[in-house]
Amino acid sequence: MIRLDTRKKDFAKKFAKLVNRFSESDPKVTQAVAAIVEDVRKEGDAALFRWTHKLDNILLSPKTARIGKDEIKKAGKKLPDDLKEALVAAFVNIVEFHTHQAEQSWVLKDRTKRVGQIILPLQRVGLYVPGGKASYPSSVLMNAAPAIVAGVEEIIICSPAPGGEISPAVLFAADLCGITEFYRVGGAQAVAAMAYGTKTIKKVDKIVGPGNAYVAEAKRTVFGAVGIDMIAGPSEICIVADDSANPAWCAADVLSQAEHDEMALPIFISPSEKMCNAVVEEAVRQAALLERKAIAQKCLKSRFYVIKTRSINEAIGLANEIAAEHLQLSFKGANKALGKIRNAGAVFVGNYSPEVLGDYMAGPNHVLPTSGSARFSSPLGVYDFVKRTSLIEYSRAAFRSVGRQVAVMAESEGLTAHALAAKIRL
Repeated sequence: MIRLDTRKKDFAKKFAKLVNRFSESDPKVTQAVAAIVEDVRKEGDAALFRWTHKLDNILLSPKTARIGKDEIKKAGKKLPDDLKEALVAAFVNIVEFHTHQAEQSWVLKDRTKRVGQIILPLQRVGLYVPGGKASYPSSVLMNAAPAIVAGVEEIIICSPAPGGEISPAVLFAADLCGITEFYRVGGAQAVAAMAYGTKTIKKVDKIVGPGNAYVAEAKRTVFGAVGIDMIAGPSEICIVADDSANPAWCAADVLSQAEHDEMALPIFISPSEKMCNAVVEEAVRQAALLERKAIAQKCLKSRFYVIKTRSINEAIGLANEIAAEHLQLSFKGANKALGKIRNAGAVFVGNYSPEVLGDYMAGPNHVLPTSGSARFSSPLGVYDFVKRTSLIEYSRAAFRSVGRQVAVMAESEGLTAHALAAKIRL
C-alpha cells in the first residue's frame, strides 16, 4: 500500500500524483480499437461477426446474434426467488429516484414573442453491459431506468457472450426494463456497430454503460458519430473516518472496490494513526478470504492509499481535491459535514450507508464520474437521455423593436450578411 502523512515534507508531491490521475489511453489499446472500429464501420456485419469469433470464440449470424424475446422472458425461471425479488426491489427504487430528475419543456412569452426550451427524449439508445466471467444485472437496471423515465423510444443492449451464453440474471433485468432488443456481441466491435450501424444492429443516438479498456477506448473513438455517457476509469472509493468508525467495516468497503480490478483505487483518510493501521490490517486479512483475492491483493499492494491527516476537516479538504467516484463519510457528525463536500460522484453518509448500497439498491445511479472528473461531471441520469432544443418566435412588432440593435451587433463583428438579414426586415 501507499502510506502518506500530511505532516511529511514530501506529502504535497506524492498527493499531487493521486489528484492528477487522469485516465490516459494505452497506445496498444488505441491502435487495436482503431482497427476494429474501422473494420466494422466499413464492413458492417461481416467485421462484427469476424471480430466476435476471434475475440469471444463464438460464431454468429444475423439470426443468432439477437436473443429472442422468448429466451429473455424465460430467463427468470432459471433464477432463485430471492435474487428476482432483490432485482425487482432495486428496479423500483432506481425508477422512483430517477423520476424526480425528469425535466419539462418551458416557455417565456408575452403578447408579441415567445422563447423557451423544448425537452425531447433521444429516440434510440444502446446500453453496453459487461459480460464474460461476471454477471452484472445491476448495470442493466442503472443504465436502462433513467432512459425509461426520460421516454426513450428504443433501448437496445449489447453484451459479450463467450461460448454464446448470456447470464439469466442479466436477461431477467432486461425483461424487467421491457427491453426486447438484445445482442450477444461485446467489445469494441459492439460499440462500433451501435455507433455506425450494421445490417443486424441499427445505429443508435447514444451509447452508455461500463466496460473494459477496449470498450472505453471504443466509446472515445466513436464519440461525435454518437453521444456517449462518459469515459470511465478504474473504480474508486475514498473513505474519511475517525475513531468512531468500525475498521473491519471500512476494510470491507475498501475491498468492495479492490476486487473489481487491479487498477481500482481505494483510499482511506483519517486523523487517527490507530484507525489507519487497523484498517490496513483488516483489509489484508479479509482480502485473503475473497473469491477474487488475487485481484484484490494486487490492488492493495500497488493502489491502496492510506493517508494520515491532522484533523477531519483536513481530511475533507483532501477528499474534495481527490474528487473520488465514491466518497464515504464514516465519522461523528458526518451528516453535518455534508455541506463541506464539493467534489464526489456519490456521497455515502454514516456507518450504515456503505458504497455497496449505492451499487445495487438505494436508487441513485451507480454510473459515476471517475479519475477526478467529479469536479465537473455528474452521475448518469435522466438528463443524459434527453436533448434540449431552443424555441424562438417573434412577431413583426417584436422584431422591429430590436432589429436595429441586432444589426448593430452584427456589424460590430464584421458580419454584414448577418446585419442585412436583420435590416431587410425593418
